[in-house]
Amino acid sequence: METVTQFITDLGPAVVLPVLIFVFAVILGLRPGRAFRAGVLIGIGFVGIGLVITLLLEQLGPAAEGLAERFEVQLNVIDVGWPSTAAIAFGSQVGAFIIPLGLAVNIALLGIGLTRTLNIDLWNYWHMAFIGAIVAIVTESLLWGFVAAAIHMVILLALADWSAPWIQRYYNFPNVSLPHGTSAPYVFLAIPLNYLFDRIPVVRDWKLDPDTIQRRFGVFGESIILGLVLGIVLGVLGGLSLNAVLQLGISLAAVMLLLPRMVAILMEGLAPVAEAAREFVQRRFPGRNLYIGLDSAIAVGAPAVIATALLMVPITLVIAVVLPGNQVLPFGDLATMPFIVCMMVPIFRGNIFRSVVAGAIAIAGGLYIATAISPVFTQAANNVNFQAPGDATQLSSLVDGANPVTGLFFGVAQAPAVGLPLLGAAALLFAWWVSRRQPGEPAVAGSKPRPGEPERAREPQEERI
Repeated sequence: METVTQFITDLGPAVVLPVLIFVFAVILGLRPGRAFRAGVLIGIGFVGIGLVITLLLEQLGPAAEGLAERFEVQLNVIDVGWPSTAAIAFGSQVGAFIIPLGLAVNIALLGIGLTRTLNIDLWNYWHMAFIGAIVAIVTESLLWGFVAAAIHMVILLALADWSAPWIQRYYNFPNVSLPHGTSAPYVFLAIPLNYLFDRIPVVRDWKLDPDTIQRRFGVFGESIILGLVLGIVLGVLGGLSLNAVLQLGISLAAVMLLLPRMVAILMEGLAPVAEAAREFVQRRFPGRNLYIGLDSAIAVGAPAVIATALLMVPITLVIAVVLPGNQVLPFGDLATMPFIVCMMVPIFRGNIFRSVVAGAIAIAGGLYIATAISPVFTQAANNVNFQAPGDATQLSSLVDGANPVTGLFFGVAQAPAVGLPLLGAAALLFAWWVSRRQPGEPAVAGSKPRPGEPERAREPQEERI
């Protein structure tokens, strides 16, 4: 089973997703030729997204390292980044069985009507494996680890369904949801914060979305110029050479332009499949809707997401330095900030100010979680013979180590016989509540735009997906 799981994850989304989409589309009734073309287009889109995200990570890495050195950060828990965290998760005993377990839970919930999402994002099942591995270590029980992983799947599917109206409206992703282990949990934070922002005088009228910025500043407000400026500023703050500063600026401007284009290719392939899925479900299950669960990588290209993420890099380092009791040095995941904020941005209607405030709150709380779980995280790494970077002896991460759901499972694992059954019941109740809502229905009072405000903050025409 471990060999099969590893084979699937090693293939990556660019190979696995086209195959899954082709099979899925044929089952839905799409002609094989159209299904094959859709799968290939989606694979091409993911290749493009991967290339641009790799460019972002490679270019931001030196600036983040320079920022950490200039802040003279002296923290003893190292953020090893999401690739290492994923390797640790898939290398665990829970990780060996996580794909069949996750699919079984998903299909069961679809069958009884507790979710609308079919999560085909198999390589990101590692988030559930990570939760399971952490709980298994804390409880000293592999069984509790599998239970925790299954409960985590229920929570992610419910969050994907709950947030789908915002995701679909803002990004223009019809019949798509994002059951992503890093991104989805922050919906819990964004919804009440947005409700609060809408009721604070003056602040509720601040519009700092890319469209408003461009209208006020013309060409200097375009997303590519915003990326250029933020890249230069980050390079200067990181102490890079003049050449490196200019290269970072142009690279981030390129990311701002290219990511939406790559997502557009992916969505071109997904559109006929999504339509076929809608018609299939409506014929056989009148009144129900089916969402295709994808990687939140398809959402990180929006200008408001990238702008928020770039602003969060220095803010995260400042928070890490001044936060009492924090022991985690943010490093490996500094460049993955877009994944942390990409599902909050639509709820804030593209407002960069609100997104940055929410991101800062998420990071502040997350660093305490990452510090608390670092001994267990380090043990999980040792269990799979993970080689720590440099002389690091204590490990953690921002992507899942600092995630609020990780903190929740870590807490209930202290008394698993009581905590995990209660959490499982609460997760099923939450999924039932979400499933009873009509698709597109506002999740909370106050989440609708105010009179005269568009439903979503649209990007400039050339950037719109």
